Amino acid sequence: MSPDNQPNTTKICPTCGTRLGINATRCSVCGSNLSPSVAVSSSKAVSGQRVPAVTLSLPMLFGLAVLLLVVGAGVVFAVLRGMGEQSPMIASANATVTPTATTTVTITTTPTNTTTATPESTWTLPPPVEYKVASGDTCGGIAYVYGVSVNSIVILNGLSADCTDLTVGQVLKIPLPTPTPSPQPTGTLNPTEMVQAECNKVEYIIKDGDALSSIAANYAVSMDSIRNYNGMSDDTVYSGQKIIIPLCEQSLETATPTPVPPYPAANLLLPADGASYANPAEVITLQWASVGALRQNEAYAVTVEDVTEGNARKMVEYVTDTKFIVPESFRPTSNTAHVFRWSVLPVRQTGTDKASGNPVWEPGGAVSVQRVFSWVGTGAPAPTNTPQP
Repeated sequence: MSPDNQPNTTKICPTCGTRLGINATRCSVCGSNLSPSVAVSSSKAVSGQRVPAVTLSLPMLFGLAVLLLVVGAGVVFAVLRGMGEQSPMIASANATVTPTATTTVTITTTPTNTTTATPESTWTLPPPVEYKVASGDTCGGIAYVYGVSVNSIVILNGLSADCTDLTVGQVLKIPLPTPTPSPQPTGTLNPTEMVQAECNKVEYIIKDGDALSSIAANYAVSMDSIRNYNGMSDDTVYSGQKIIIPLCEQSLETATPTPVPPYPAANLLLPADGASYANPAEVITLQWASVGALRQNEAYAVTVEDVTEGNARKMVEYVTDTKFIVPESFRPTSNTAHVFRWSVLPVRQTGTDKASGNPVWEPGGAVSVQRVFSWVGTGAPAPTNTPQP
């Protein structure tokens, strides 16, 4: 027999849904009264598909509640146990750290001996020597023999300025020349200083009417180079000012040919003004500073004149070097000291003389100042004071 055709022997409480016996009048779970209308007639059958009804008895409800309590207690226990395991770590973190004394090793540095620089020795002036004046002696000759100046002899012995009060047998004190100490080594130059040291330069004295632009054009050097070498802030120059022309920065290549510039006066170097020459084996070499890079048709005209004999003895030689050796043939033949005057002039050849075939020269710049020297003939006595021109 199918379940649908079996008689209904139970009924369901409408309040709590508890299945009760067919004849029950009160629900044993919730206590609700069951009216007769609640009973389901066995003759009335519900047709169609039925949804299964889930009913829980009172013991099952109590069991479910106990299960939930057990699960919750287990979760709480697990959480508390986890916190209990972490407590030693927290306790250790909060523990008081007791510092431990550490021994520090102190290293004492023993000072090393410092080498003390030895002071450079200073020159001690030697005491003057004594000289007894002989017949024919002059202050100039004595000074020449001992290599000192006439002025030093005059000052040390209280003589007159012209030193004409010498007497035979007079004892003079001659100061010995001060020895020149050897130069101390210098530091290595940096690249900029090396370039400046190797640069060929010439000194120029500003004259009236000169301008920095014209000077730069004459020497083919830029105005910036001249300003940099002389520390100039602008292009202003004044008469008598000395400036340096860096010839190493010349720009000789130009688009169009430029006229040849006039050269400044040459600066005479040797011999010193008023020098005396009495040794027959001595060679007289005249030297001066270059005025610039001479061109093929330019030279220096060196003029040497015997002032003692006048214009009768005068020579002019043309050289391209910055020195000239006075020929021995120009030496005086008399037994007295002759005074010679010399100067240097930049010149330029403008042609050739058809009659003699000699070059024709014209001044190419300013003439130098004049210097003098004395030259004694062979076998002559000691030289006298060199007169000034």
